[in-house]
Amino acid sequence: MPLLFWLLVWECAALWAGRRSLLEAWTAWRQAGDAAGLLRCLWEGQTFVLPAPPRVAQELLALAGTAYFWRTAAISLCRVFAGAAIGVAAGAALAAGTAAARWARLLFAPAVKVVRAAPVASFIILVLLWAERNWVPVIIAALMVLPVVWGNVAQGVDATDGGLLELSRAYGFSRWRRVRLVYVPSVLPYFAAACRTSLGLAWKAGVAAEVLCLPRLAIGTQVSNAKTYLDTPGLFAWTLTVLLLSFALERVLGGLLGRLERGRGGSDCAGDP
Repeated sequence: MPLLFWLLVWECAALWAGRRSLLEAWTAWRQAGDAAGLLRCLWEGQTFVLPAPPRVAQELLALAGTAYFWRTAAISLCRVFAGAAIGVAAGAALAAGTAAARWARLLFAPAVKVVRAAPVASFIILVLLWAERNWVPVIIAALMVLPVVWGNVAQGVDATDGGLLELSRAYGFSRWRRVRLVYVPSVLPYFAAACRTSLGLAWKAGVAAEVLCLPRLAIGTQVSNAKTYLDTPGLFAWTLTVLLLSFALERVLGGLLGRLERGRGGSDCAGDP
């Protein structure tokens, strides 16, 4: 129902953008019974400014019928996923390091804050000077994910129950056992939330990097081409592709993280021999 509501809002906005053509088509239908122009307005909206949902769906289906579309989408998906994975791994490792040594937190915290606060476009241009263009989206996605994961995991480490830590020391737990039974259950919800949040950031940053650095096969390159050639339906279709891939990846990742959290809870309840 919410999706239907927003599609209706989109259709109404498209009709309002093309209200002059719609009024002419309405007049032609009333006077001469010509419904073709009216149906075309309802189907396309104002194609140049705001195409209607049916017109965008038509464009997306036309693109989906080509092998080039799937190859482009798959390569962009791999770039974003690789960047997100690198950012998650680097952020978790950095959080573990800064939690173990106070000097490491004092040393790396300013750099992470700079990465978090600096404009994405500035990083894209700088990385484009240093790296091959096909790697720029991967690096940018990783840079956007790293601060989120680092902040959440560090917060989870700080929130670990001190009583449980004292109890683990009293029972003589090894460092690995303390990490596995005390720190991991405390950090896991924060880590899962960071992964869910950072995935959307990785998509935005990765596609933005593709728009600026223009790799040969990339969704961002197609978005830039659509803008250059004033292909508004194509622009909407490629943007919709990004949204659909992002939702699908988020759904898969959410399911995996949910299973991980439930599995971890079950293993904790079962105890440690």
